[in-house]
Amino acid sequence: MIQDEIFIQFTRKQWSELFHKQHDLIKVDDLDELVSLNDRLTNADVREIYRPLLQFIDIFYENKLALRKERQEFLKLDRKVSQPFVIGISGSVAVGKSTVARVLQELLGKVYPNKEIALLTTDGFLFPNKELEKRGILHRKGFPDSYDMPSFLSFMTKVKTGAERIEYPIYSHHIYDIVPDEVGVLHKPDILIMEGINVFQLPENQQLYVSNFFDFSIFVDADTMDIKKWYMERYYMLVELAKDNPDNYFHKMSKWSDEKKEAYANEVWYTINLTNLVQHIAPTKERAQVVLHKSENHLIDLISVRKY
Repeated sequence: MIQDEIFIQFTRKQWSELFHKQHDLIKVDDLDELVSLNDRLTNADVREIYRPLLQFIDIFYENKLALRKERQEFLKLDRKVSQPFVIGISGSVAVGKSTVARVLQELLGKVYPNKEIALLTTDGFLFPNKELEKRGILHRKGFPDSYDMPSFLSFMTKVKTGAERIEYPIYSHHIYDIVPDEVGVLHKPDILIMEGINVFQLPENQQLYVSNFFDFSIFVDADTMDIKKWYMERYYMLVELAKDNPDNYFHKMSKWSDEKKEAYANEVWYTINLTNLVQHIAPTKERAQVVLHKSENHLIDLISVRKY
């Protein structure tokens, strides 16, 4: 175990040893079912990483419920007004945030079978491409100024104040843009997982971090060269999948030469993704309760827990 000023760091083995069998929250049969449905998930991952993590999250969840109950009683508030327990997940593009979020959603659904577990990404709060072009920042898509943060903050405020029905924009990676005239609707989930590169950032001209809305937070981390490799792999996969679909944003790239594809992906990585990671995403790591560090092949090898 290694300690610094902010985090206590555990190896994979040390973290797995924190698991308390008598407080196990999920059945072995459920674990086997989840592993069989997720090609990025192994039995070792669930037993050594996610089961202790679920127990740690449950501490925050149960304390949140108890605090809410006592607060409502003290203030004589309507106890029917509930607030979702919100988990924020951040990290670089291509680091595997979405996989962690989906796995957590599935596991939490098994742990709390009578609760609704919702998962959203912040991609829907990007400005539409037309607006980004108007502002001259289409090349900065993913940077803080490319998000409609007032709308996102308004959305999160409605979530935390227990609004019955909340609409949110839909983003499509197929068209690489906000889907026009289409919205999703959130109906008071018990637990909401918000995943995105910007979820811990301080919006411009605002007095609060988005992370102020979170009851628990996770940062997914890795060496930048590993992240670059995963980004390049994902890019080539998206281009390959788009080759027979002229409506897909990546279709035109499938006609490019291998050299042009590689040059384009490298340019996007160094001028956008790496720059954004170094300047805006990595500095928010210290706002997370837990940092999951991934080594080669997406294996989580280190777990850091904030001391306060």
